[in-house]
Amino acid sequence: MEISQQRFVRSVLTSAEAGELERVDALADSLGQHLRANEQAIDAVHVHRAQSSAVQLIVASLLKDQLGFDEEVVLAPSEGFVTHARPDFIYELAPGRGVIAEVERGGTTTNNHDLKDLWKTHIAPNAQHLFLIVPNANWNEAGAARERPFARVLGRLGSFFGDPRREIDVVSLHVFGYGRRV
Repeated sequence: MEISQQRFVRSVLTSAEAGELERVDALADSLGQHLRANEQAIDAVHVHRAQSSAVQLIVASLLKDQLGFDEEVVLAPSEGFVTHARPDFIYELAPGRGVIAEVERGGTTTNNHDLKDLWKTHIAPNAQHLFLIVPNANWNEAGAARERPFARVLGRLGSFFGDPRREIDVVSLHVFGYGRRV
């Protein structure tokens, strides 16, 4: 059992974004603490063929019930895009500014859900930060790790940060890995 956590931030921030990031970091710290406090419950539901909704319920007990995130809200369409995107959770920091939180499981990297979640945040007119909660490992029927999404997500999504040429307009990405590692 181990909760992993990694933070990525755009290389150049305005002073307003830097101040906003302090609030986002505090929310991320609360989420990390909540995941660590609930490691056993998460491990109990993070088994072969389980639904991501089981982990999402544990995460919701903090994000929705304690921090005030809204759940399953369709994002407002941005100019030129009508996606009907519906993140697991969204939090309004200020008008037009917010945090999307997504809980993934089996399709994190195999179905590119991680990239879809980053894209969703990129095109959302009212979200600039992403909390992505993914498994450290997914298991096969024999109980062996069949893939390690947390490590893959760090490499895939981390490439969008740290160099202005590659960056998109997502200010920060916080990736949380849940479940035991191998």
